[in-house]
Amino acid sequence: VQLVESGGGLVQAGGSLRLSCAFSGSIFSINAMGWYRPTPGKQRELVASITSAGSTNYADSVKGRFTISRDNAKNTVYLQMNSLKPEDTAVYYCYTRSGVGIDWGQGTQVTVSS
Repeated sequence: VQLVESGGGLVQAGGSLRLSCAFSGSIFSINAMGWYRPTPGKQRELVASITSAGSTNYADSVKGRFTISRDNAKNTVYLQMNSLKPEDTAVYYCYTRSGVGIDWGQGTQVTVSS
């Protein structure tokens, strides 16, 4: 599966951004997709995920502020990020999970200024 991310950028605290991740290739076996970000002291943090059945999961640090969604017709998953905080600054990596493994996007930088 190939993934192409977009939507990152620089925003002031309290602002919003929407990340997009378009995927292509062997997508028929994808059973989940979402976003990770690296954090200090941890290898990475699962920010949000959505399964093929539509179930969602969020990190405690983003609950109530971030929303993950997908458009099956466009083979795209989105991450709407509201009320952004400086601690949300990171490179956000999109992923898809299937029966054969996990594929990753190239990452998109999100910078939140205070």
